Amino acid sequence: MPGILCFIHSGNTLLTLPARSPPPTRMGVARRHGGCVLDSLKDCFVPRAYDSAPSRHAERLAGGRRLKWAMMKNTSTRLVFDYWDKLRGDRSAPERGEIEPGALRHALADTFVLENEPIGPVFRLAGTRLCALTGHELRGRSFTALWPDVESQADMRRLVQTVMDESAGAVAGLSGETSTGLPIYLELILLPLRYRGRTHARVMGALSPALTPDWLGLDTVAGMRMISLRMLWPAAASRPSTPEPQRTAPPRLVVLPGGRA
Repeated sequence: MPGILCFIHSGNTLLTLPARSPPPTRMGVARRHGGCVLDSLKDCFVPRAYDSAPSRHAERLAGGRRLKWAMMKNTSTRLVFDYWDKLRGDRSAPERGEIEPGALRHALADTFVLENEPIGPVFRLAGTRLCALTGHELRGRSFTALWPDVESQADMRRLVQTVMDESAGAVAGLSGETSTGLPIYLELILLPLRYRGRTHARVMGALSPALTPDWLGLDTVAGMRMISLRMLWPAAASRPSTPEPQRTAPPRLVVLPGGRA
């Protein structure tokens, strides 16, 4: 089986590493500083910070745009991320109460908010197009139920947990199929939210196809699988850093008046 390529953004360099054959274990969520655990993923593109300077290769791919835009294909994904990023400012995540639906009117149909429950992430709100894609009113339903098999559900539960634990974002490419066998490709973004000051409470996101399918309202997505994952780690400036040790100035010779050296 051919190796899978793992792209890791390190400083201003884009490294391309030949991956080994996937291990027999289940796919895990890529962790910071820990490399990428790959199974069904095509690639894992892990930047160190939202505001990292793009490499020359990334600039060419993105037509000179910032690296974060190169990582996001769908308009709804970009709109949701930019709004969330603007709201949070210097914080790790914005407050749920700061979200204004009108500010997301061009992406609102694809947007959702998850609540962290003991059973896992549950939809608190979901856009109309997202509900039409799945054929369900999603409010109150389990987020992981969008995936048909237990293994994929566990992977998505871990991914949402990582977003909350690390105050990080995630952008995933999904391959799906409708109930009549038609293929569809979607993009998922997950971003942490605070709720009344509490972390691990809410997650904001969007799930959207690149183009609105002509079968929308007549057919529904029957199943999806994750084919790519890109983690958006918090900006380096917001991470706690180890203070550098104070350097002691080297001793210098001093000339004293009178006497001889």
